[in-house]
Amino acid sequence: APGVYQLASLLVELDASDEASRILCADALYQMGCAEEAHKLLLLALSRNPQRSPILVRLALLQLKKGFMYDGNQLLKKVIRIGDTSCLLPIMDIFKDEDRKLMQTHCHFRALTILKNKQED
Repeated sequence: APGVYQLASLLVELDASDEASRILCADALYQMGCAEEAHKLLLLALSRNPQRSPILVRLALLQLKKGFMYDGNQLLKKVIRIGDTSCLLPIMDIFKDEDRKLMQTHCHFRALTILKNKQED
């Protein structure tokens, strides 16, 4: 992760508008345990492109890790509204095992709650 971070940082220096390099930097920071720095980079990338599902999903995970369930849910809802959920599986490979389980469990329970509420209606 440190080598990936250094390479991605150089790419960002060469082209500050390169979103993929920013996301790669954020992923490397996340892998190195620097969640706050990753969060800041993702927020910057999101400010430039608020409809990017890969950024929203990463931010949702970071919010869930902090215990901010409402914020995480809102970000996941936005991804669903955008309709670009194809990024979810590849991103899950980036997450650490404990975070992957957190995201899967959270989404599973939210889906069950939604289904239960619809059945009651």
